[in-house]
Amino acid sequence: MRLTGRRESSNVDDRRRSGGGKKAGMGIGGLAIAALVIWLMGGNPLSVLNQVDLGSVLMEQSGGTYQPTAEEEELAKFSSQILAGTEDVWAQEFKKMGRTYQPPRLVLFTGSVQSGCGGASSSMGPFYCSADQSVYIDLSFFSQMKQQLGADGDFAYAYVIAHEVGHHVQYLLGILDNAHQQMSRLSEKESNRISVRLELQADYFAGIWAYHDNKMFNSLEDGDIEEGLNVASKIGDDYLQKQAQGYTVPDSFNHGTSDQRVRWLRKGLNSGDVNGGDTFSPSYGNL
Repeated sequence: MRLTGRRESSNVDDRRRSGGGKKAGMGIGGLAIAALVIWLMGGNPLSVLNQVDLGSVLMEQSGGTYQPTAEEEELAKFSSQILAGTEDVWAQEFKKMGRTYQPPRLVLFTGSVQSGCGGASSSMGPFYCSADQSVYIDLSFFSQMKQQLGADGDFAYAYVIAHEVGHHVQYLLGILDNAHQQMSRLSEKESNRISVRLELQADYFAGIWAYHDNKMFNSLEDGDIEEGLNVASKIGDDYLQKQAQGYTVPDSFNHGTSDQRVRWLRKGLNSGDVNGGDTFSPSYGNL
C-alpha cells in the first residue's frame, strides 16, 4: 500500500507497556488463530469456532517489561495510518447518509489488556468492543497471520483493522445490537447464522473502506487486493474445520465459509456502495 505522507490517527491508545486481565473477547482472526493453535496442539478447534465475536475464554497472563521492536513501531504507525483512512472514508460515507461518524479508538496492547467488554488476551487476536467503542489489537498478531495462516502483506493487515472498524460501523448503525438481541433469543444454530451475517457484512464494509481509500489516496498497489482475498479465504469456517479434522460441521459456522468471505469482501471492493452490503435480507443459502 502507498502510505507515505499519510496522516496518523489521534484516536490511538497505546497500552503496549502495560497489561493485565484474564478474559478475552474474540474477533476476526482471533477465532482463526486460536483454532489453529489448538489444532496444532492436538486439541479440538471447534471449541473455539463455536464462539462468536465478543465471546470470551479464560486466559492467564504473566507480567513483564515490554520493549517494542523497530518492526512493531512501524506496525504501530501503519495501524494508525490505516485507522486514519477508515476515519476519512466513513466520515464521508456517514455524511452521505445524513449522519455524523464517531470514530472508534484503536487500543494497542501486548499480552493482555482490560477492555470495556472485560479482560482481553492477545492470544485471541483483534476484536471490537462496543461497550467502549474500541478496536483492540496486539501487533504480534500480524506475525501470527504470516506464520500460522500463511497470510502476509500490508493490505492483509489493513483488512484485519478495517473489518473490526466494520463492526463499529454496524454498532453506530444499530445493526450490531439488533443482531445480538436476536441471537440471545435463538437456538445455537440460528444464532450462528446471524453471526455469519454480521461477519460477512463487516467483510463487505472492509471492502468499502478499501475502495474509497484508494479513490481518495491512490493507496492500492498491484497485489494488494490479492493479499486481502487470501486472508479472507483462510479464515473461513469450512477451511479451518477441514484443516483441523478433515470435514466440516456447517451448523457450527459463525463467520462464514471461505467462498462467502471472499465474495463479500470482493463485493465491497468492487462496488464502494454501502447500500449493497445487506447480508440480512438474502436467504441464508444465498449469502
